[in-house]
Amino acid sequence: MSIHKTAIISDSAIVPASCEIGPNVIIGEDVVLGENVKIIANAYLEYCEIGDGTIIYPFASLGTAPQDLSYKGQKTKAVIGKNCIIKEYVTINRAAGEDGAVTKLGDKCLFMASSHVAHNCVVEDEAIFANLATIGGHCHVGKGAFLGGMSVYHQNVRIGEYVIISGFSAARMDIPPFCKADGRPAVMHGPNTIGLKRRGFSPEERKNIRNAYKLIQSRKHTLTETLDLLEDEYKDDKNVMRIVEFIRSSKRGIYLSRCNDLEDVEV
Repeated sequence: MSIHKTAIISDSAIVPASCEIGPNVIIGEDVVLGENVKIIANAYLEYCEIGDGTIIYPFASLGTAPQDLSYKGQKTKAVIGKNCIIKEYVTINRAAGEDGAVTKLGDKCLFMASSHVAHNCVVEDEAIFANLATIGGHCHVGKGAFLGGMSVYHQNVRIGEYVIISGFSAARMDIPPFCKADGRPAVMHGPNTIGLKRRGFSPEERKNIRNAYKLIQSRKHTLTETLDLLEDEYKDDKNVMRIVEFIRSSKRGIYLSRCNDLEDVEV
């Protein structure tokens, strides 16, 4: 075990011998580190679990109390997956709510400098938060999503898998899977073609996703009618069906175009 002499570690923390703890690191109560975790320097951890192989850079604050006035000290935590990279000044809050509530982050995620994950969020595997990307409480970020720098998301927003969202965007409604989105509000701009190709989606799969979004944004039919048509035509395409299911289950609605609030679409 490599622990710098200036590190402070709570008696309740579990730190395997394979971990590397740098100078001025503070590991507070109820922290569990996996194997080969590296904390470089000056980071603060409490009430969190960190998966194997994760690297934490200076001045990150993990597992700290939620920024929620209803929180009254309940025993909650943040759970961070394996092989994540957590850069400088990242903040990840533990959950609010009843004892046992969790903020949960998946494996192989990258959180660039000063990004923020609020209480009770779920971030799936391989998501990337660019610098200063910020999600409010109870958000859900799908697998492989990319959130651009300085982009912000209202609490309870869902961001679909393999989405790419440009920097300085903002959203208070859901962003469906497999698309590109940009702006304030963050509006869909067709499929994330390059990202999907890199992820191994076939030309046919990418074509079907593109056709689905063209129909959704065409406004030839009501949104409900459009989803019915897609369900009939692409019932054997799991990706198009995922888009349909995502939109049907949306509680906050989605943006179809850069428009005023009266034109926002709710299902």
